[in-house]
Amino acid sequence: MSENVFILGLDEHNRETLESIPHLRDYRFHPLLDVQDMQDRAELDMTALLDRARAQLDAFPGSVDAIIGYWDFPVSSMVPILCAERGLPAAPLESVVACEHKYWSRLAQQEVIDEYPRFAEVDFDTTAKPPGLSYPLWLKPVKAFSSELAFRVTDDAGFRDALARIKDGAGRIGEPFEFVMDRVALPDRVAAAGGTACLAEEEAKGDQVTLEGYVHAGEVYVYGVIDAECYPDTSSFLRYRYPTRQPADVVERLTGITRRVIKRLGLNWVTFNVEFFVDAERGTVVLLEINPRHSQSHAKLFEYVEGLPNHECVVRLALGREPELMQSKGAYQVAAKWFLRRFEDGVVRRAPSADDVARLEEAVPGSTVKLIAGQGDRLSDLPAQDSYSYELAQIFVGADDEAGLTEKYRTCAESLDFEIADTEEAVGP
Repeated sequence: MSENVFILGLDEHNRETLESIPHLRDYRFHPLLDVQDMQDRAELDMTALLDRARAQLDAFPGSVDAIIGYWDFPVSSMVPILCAERGLPAAPLESVVACEHKYWSRLAQQEVIDEYPRFAEVDFDTTAKPPGLSYPLWLKPVKAFSSELAFRVTDDAGFRDALARIKDGAGRIGEPFEFVMDRVALPDRVAAAGGTACLAEEEAKGDQVTLEGYVHAGEVYVYGVIDAECYPDTSSFLRYRYPTRQPADVVERLTGITRRVIKRLGLNWVTFNVEFFVDAERGTVVLLEINPRHSQSHAKLFEYVEGLPNHECVVRLALGREPELMQSKGAYQVAAKWFLRRFEDGVVRRAPSADDVARLEEAVPGSTVKLIAGQGDRLSDLPAQDSYSYELAQIFVGADDEAGLTEKYRTCAESLDFEIADTEEAVGP
């Protein structure tokens, strides 16, 4: 009999990827709420979201065998809450919150590793950087979507400007996050900071690398390492590339750090990804962030190279089973997710149609295009953007080598016919 797996915020792109899992016949995937309900709204009402999810699950005529998600907050917190209520396998809510609260996460890291940046909680009434920290700094809320409200500052004037913008916007996610914080035991320093506080961290340099893994019955496994590359002279991602080009000794070091931190945080029955900076010249490693979920951004990359998307891991864990490790049975040697971006605001006058995308994917084998901006959109109104650029489209490609990756991306990017008016031009006199 098929098992019923409910997915919070299931979108069409990931539905297609999930349906590529070979043993799909064992599962029936069901959407639980709309992703727009949890990402696009100006205000998040956690009580209402949870009640709607419960009502949908209660009304289902069959068995609810698993509940999963692959998005950041609120999905990442709703999964353990809903699973606990139904006795389904999931990470402890306290461990998830400890990962997602950036200040709490840093305090936990301090106890077991040395590879983290100098950091400090920042009072919104202060006018200069915390003592003991040096510019350049990153200022960010202790909880936000993606890189939203994360600012690089190099002097006191920039510090004050960024702090004011964070103070203005931190409550949009921080206040709903406090709803979840209230359900767990908090360390005193975290309780005092709350969910709308600000964190300052010294800038780390080097190559960005992400480890994907999972925890099954208390054991930590790492199954993939992905490189993240930015547009030149920016902090905005150009692409994710799998597999990594980091040497084996570096991967081994990152894996050891990851295991210590994941065990300290108490994660279990969950996928995770951990982001690092690796500076080869200095021989240094800095842990950037711990996410108590796998990255749906990497799913297509694993499918292209390994033959299975990383969604397979979270599905099996949610059903109480151990995942199958990647086995390199995919159609391609390398894969990448590219971000087509614009670095100025504007209004989309024309965007590719679904038929345009379908023709492009057919013309370029091993490519998948996900449009982010559509006709009529103002780029600054799009959800989950970073603080310095706007995504127009995501382009996934698989190839036999690096040259093939680049060629396929350029072909796709040049074929996507966006017409964007500058904001002033779009608004008019």
